[in-house]
Amino acid sequence: MSKGSLKKYVSECIGTMVLVFMGCGSAVFLGAAVSGGHLAVAFAFGLSIVAMAYVIGNVSGCHINPAVSLGALLDRRIRFPDFCGYVVSQVIGAIIGAGLLSLMVRISGATDLTAHLGANLVAGAGGIGGAFLIEIILTFIFVLVILSVTADKSKNSVAGIVIGLTLTFVHIVGIPLTGTSVNPARSIGPAIFAGGAALTDLWVFIAAPLVGAALAVVVYHTVVKAKTPTK
Repeated sequence: MSKGSLKKYVSECIGTMVLVFMGCGSAVFLGAAVSGGHLAVAFAFGLSIVAMAYVIGNVSGCHINPAVSLGALLDRRIRFPDFCGYVVSQVIGAIIGAGLLSLMVRISGATDLTAHLGANLVAGAGGIGGAFLIEIILTFIFVLVILSVTADKSKNSVAGIVIGLTLTFVHIVGIPLTGTSVNPARSIGPAIFAGGAALTDLWVFIAAPLVGAALAVVVYHTVVKAKTPTK
């Protein structure tokens, strides 16, 4: 493994850790118990992406999401070995972030307002079918935006903000239904510590975002890419 690859993988680990700790942490400690709690959680996830994009974006591209890495792989922006390294690093980062969050709950004596460390569940979407569909749709939108905005070098300075705001608005829709995954790593970390239904439902939040990402690549190539300026 080259030094450059190691830096990418460590960056992805750190970025995903921050996303899970801050995003799921906002759900755990705020939930809907305060006015605007729903929006606060959505913005916590979005702002985590914005912050990390400007910290590690020039190192790894700030995927911090296996679905995003799959989109990059299918679009031939990264090679398969890097895809594997990214995904492993992201999952490790998510587990660390969820572990730190679980530790914080225990140390502080705070009540976990989600009762499952912010893990994703299918119940709010009416079951497996509804959850699978909403996660495909939301991930499709998210990855399509990422592929489009990062393809145009003239948008580099605002890409992190656009992507962060996109993650925010998909969370606004998805939080009442599934808690919003659109990110298999983000789902794996909390589920490991929450157990129960979170682990039972986990496969949905791994498979559906990957399907959504693959569909985004197809639409990007057939509809959007021809219209994207090349720099």
